[in-house]
Amino acid sequence: MENCHDEKMVPRSEEEIQDLVKRLRKVEGQVRGIQKMVEEDRYCIDILTQILAVEAALKRVGFSLLERHANHCMIKAVDSGNGEESVKELMDVVKRFVK
Repeated sequence: MENCHDEKMVPRSEEEIQDLVKRLRKVEGQVRGIQKMVEEDRYCIDILTQILAVEAALKRVGFSLLERHANHCMIKAVDSGNGEESVKELMDVVKRFVK
């Protein structure tokens, strides 16, 4: 697993980190809400609608990370001569992300 000291990574700003954490906490709250809906035996369509909202919120977080990676880490990789490897890595994750 990569960590913040990986030479391929461009460290995120504190603002970027806080934005991602804020979004993920919102998703966490939505998931807890879905759990409560199940426990309360709520209408299936209402639960499914909330599940779709969580999936969309996670996709937005993912796309935000993909965009940042392309604009920072990819540029660093190209500048350091590792662009081809970085493009392959990105395309592999994009393929998994869009499934």
